[in-house]
Amino acid sequence: MRILLVEDEMDMARVLTAALSRHDIVVDHAPTLEIAEEAALSGVHDAVLLDRKLPDGDGLSLIPILRRGQAGLPIIVLSALGSPDHRVAGLDNGADDYLAKPFSTDELLARLRAVMRRPTQMGNSTVTIGKLHFNLTERAATVSGEPLELTRRELLALEILVRRAGRTVSRSALEEAVYGFDDEIASNTLDAHISRLRRKLAGAGVEIHGIRGLGYLLRTAP
Repeated sequence: MRILLVEDEMDMARVLTAALSRHDIVVDHAPTLEIAEEAALSGVHDAVLLDRKLPDGDGLSLIPILRRGQAGLPIIVLSALGSPDHRVAGLDNGADDYLAKPFSTDELLARLRAVMRRPTQMGNSTVTIGKLHFNLTERAATVSGEPLELTRRELLALEILVRRAGRTVSRSALEEAVYGFDDEIASNTLDAHISRLRRKLAGAGVEIHGIRGLGYLLRTAP
């Protein structure tokens, strides 16, 4: 999962990024509306966490722009403006949820899971390919009922491959899913993650097939 965090308080952004990263979530941080709008054009985010009081305006003004790019994109407002009127304004302007500061990271994660569980976002929550079962809601993989132990990067790579099973996923799309905007990526890092994934998926009845010059695709093993 990849999140766009629109937050101008750097300490808050660092805390949230660290907390979300521990739950296998890639975070792209935008401190202003202008930067957030540019980041949103990439179309790679699964959800947006949006502050209201930003240096260049009210975060609510970004919601229509986000909706034009991705109509069903989940948006949670995080704001110190927590009165009932402020909450109503946020929801009426198109936010899926509104969380007043201060809040616990556990509550934020629970609300994020809730908006991601909505049928319009998730559809069928479990994808089965061969003996591999990937639960998109819980973001967990099993093989023949046994949990598949994956690192954070391996899980992120497998998730996008599963979501696009049977189709080639370009290297750039995989890198966008696995790494944040600010991450430094060595030329062979992605290949190393894919190689380890292949070993862990041995016996799962699936294969990650490399398409030279294009990327990878996940399919049932022949």
